[in-house]
Amino acid sequence: MSIRVLCITDEIEFGRLLQHHLDSFMSGIVCKIYSPVERGRPHEAFQATGYDVVLLDGAVEAGAGLEWLRDLAGRTGFAPVIYFYLTKDHYQACLELGAKGCFARGRFGHRQFVTALHEISEQRKRAAVLLSARQCADQACQFDGISIRGHRLIKPLGSGASSKVYLAESEKEGEIVALKVLVHHHDTKDAPERYERFMSEYQLLADITHPNVVHIYDFGVADDHAFITMEYFPLGDLRQRLQRSMSVMEALSYTEQVVRALDVVHQVGVLHRDIKPGNIMLRAEGSVALIDFGVALPLQAATQHDKLGSIFGTPYYMSPEQGHGGLVDVRSDLYSIGVMLYELLARKRPYVSDSVMNVIYMHRHLPIPELPMHAVWLQPLLNRLMAKNPEHRFQTAQELISTFDEMKAWVELTR
Repeated sequence: MSIRVLCITDEIEFGRLLQHHLDSFMSGIVCKIYSPVERGRPHEAFQATGYDVVLLDGAVEAGAGLEWLRDLAGRTGFAPVIYFYLTKDHYQACLELGAKGCFARGRFGHRQFVTALHEISEQRKRAAVLLSARQCADQACQFDGISIRGHRLIKPLGSGASSKVYLAESEKEGEIVALKVLVHHHDTKDAPERYERFMSEYQLLADITHPNVVHIYDFGVADDHAFITMEYFPLGDLRQRLQRSMSVMEALSYTEQVVRALDVVHQVGVLHRDIKPGNIMLRAEGSVALIDFGVALPLQAATQHDKLGSIFGTPYYMSPEQGHGGLVDVRSDLYSIGVMLYELLARKRPYVSDSVMNVIYMHRHLPIPELPMHAVWLQPLLNRLMAKNPEHRFQTAQELISTFDEMKAWVELTR
């Protein structure tokens, strides 16, 4: 049976050194490096349930290892920790704080280290066997009555007409994840369509690997309910980011990243159809990721579906043709990019009304709004993005990316 190890360190070379020790210990061992510099501190509910042992570098966060140890080892149910101390006077302290093994960071014996890791991991596995039988009975893996083994419920995150989203810890991924569960409505005629749309979301995302698109971990069925596990974003979305001041360059950076995500999405033949700040998530290192492909549609099906007059998406961000149930293509997503860019720069939506139908009317008939003075130099870009006629917009995401590249070069020259 393999051993799963989580190594927490800011120094990649030290992490690789530990991986070398482990690889020489046994084949098939899995060691994942977690860098706080890139990802920040683990979520407060993280218990490392997917790991047998956690290796904690005392030099993490510029020597804050003991503080980390106090936090992690103090969490109920957290995986056993082997600590690598910086100085001899930390040895007793790390034992008192709950470390199951302690080694000098700069010098430790290979045999002693791997023996300790093996013994500690075996103890962890025996304890896990005893707990697994009653884990679900203790409601750890119960999601509103649905038993999803291998996932520990932390809290609900939200719900919609067809799905519920939970914050959970996945044993398989060894991560805090967002768990999206399809809500069954057996007595409704559109139940098969809801399931098909849910399956389609997973299949679309499974084919996309891009740093600005949400990471999908797994798909499964439990208690006759389909679920998707995906990346969780503790920093929230761009809608929340709008509550704080944002420079023009930050707004452009966020927008460009979303456009690059759209370029890949469009290249695999998919329309997103719901581009908005609430669907753009923030990561700790500053990048953003596009989420929620629940109303996404294969390009080849767009003409067929929209001829029926069906309207999917969020009216505040819809192109004129999308809002009126007309034919849509990639240029509709790019119109929504323009609406979002305006909101990031002006800190308000371009068209607002108490009536959904009035908002849809405004998108088709009202003039394109003017940007505030600090961003007025971007008005030509906005005018092209939000042109009422799709023929007058950017025709592809790649064309828009080229414009962003030209703008960045111009900004560098004029500094």
